[in-house]
Amino acid sequence: MKRALDIMGALAGLVLLSPLLLGLAVAVRLESRGPALHWSQRVGRANRLFAMPKFRTMRTGAPDVATHLLDNPEHWVTPLGRTLRRTSLDELPQLWSVLAGDMSLVGPRPALFNQHDLVALRTATGVDALRPGLTGWAQINGRDELPIAEKARFDREYLERRSLGFDLRILAATAVSALSGQGVKH
Repeated sequence: MKRALDIMGALAGLVLLSPLLLGLAVAVRLESRGPALHWSQRVGRANRLFAMPKFRTMRTGAPDVATHLLDNPEHWVTPLGRTLRRTSLDELPQLWSVLAGDMSLVGPRPALFNQHDLVALRTATGVDALRPGLTGWAQINGRDELPIAEKARFDREYLERRSLGFDLRILAATAVSALSGQGVKH
């Protein structure tokens, strides 16, 4: 049932948001050299790597690490990128990953391929059995502000509480969080 809802939600999102997606792609390309999309290697279900698309929010040549690990993140993040990140619009291309089956609408956010500490904590608690999500319980409870151990705790809590009602609650809270820009550092 969850997979069917993911497919219907992703298809509806891609169709309804296609003018916005196209406009954002053009804006990213016009603002700075490089492709509109950045394909990031992420850890998926059963710790398998997959390529996850995002609108590019950083200048080309930026190191492929979590933004908080950069020496000078402000140097790398583009002006439009700040807005895309604050509003989570940079995440919209991930609807493709939901449709392809690499992600779900709701689940733990996919870790970067080099976030070994987060991957290890998720594996130890069984969270690696879940498809990563476009949004998740940890995402609406702090986003970038959460320490790794706290993210893993929220991910485990999601694993234990997951249900259609809980997913709908998370999706609604995500909309509020994205509009406010709450929890985004860069």
